[in-house]
Amino acid sequence: MADNARAKRLADLIREVVAQKLQRGIKDPRLGTHVTITDTRVTGDLREATVFYTVYGDDEQRADAAAGLESAKGILRSEVGRAAGVKFTPSLTFVADALPDTSKAIEDLLDRARASDAKVREVSAGADYAGGADPYRKPEDDTDEAAEAAEAADPAQDSGTGAPGTGDRDGGGTPA
Repeated sequence: MADNARAKRLADLIREVVAQKLQRGIKDPRLGTHVTITDTRVTGDLREATVFYTVYGDDEQRADAAAGLESAKGILRSEVGRAAGVKFTPSLTFVADALPDTSKAIEDLLDRARASDAKVREVSAGADYAGGADPYRKPEDDTDEAAEAAEAADPAQDSGTGAPGTGDRDGGGTPA
């Protein structure tokens, strides 16, 4: 059994070799520029490799690309064997990656959520608070209340009697 690091290195090498060969070496018109190698996985014994690919196009182009990859499997395997230098060249299996379909489904869900949020925003645009006015204090309310509190705490200082609590600060007052 090979260790995981070796299998990972071989998988990366297979992905690179297959992608380069598809781009430059294979003249099959079914494997145009719309085929992309997304991932490669190798079994622990390094005998089998699964190559994941995506095709940007319609279902007919996907079917053509799958047939083209199957017909080019031998050439691609020999290129992998030449580049890898391992005792046994892994057999290649091509699997259409579900990544674009999954991402499209997620995008559709996000679009529906955005539309729902927009509807809620439209409905709540003219709505009032449930309890009437806004029950929370605002900064301008604090300044008005502070001024009212200062007036209430400082009653008329013109009594001049000197009695405590009448506004005379030293408490002694003026002699009568």
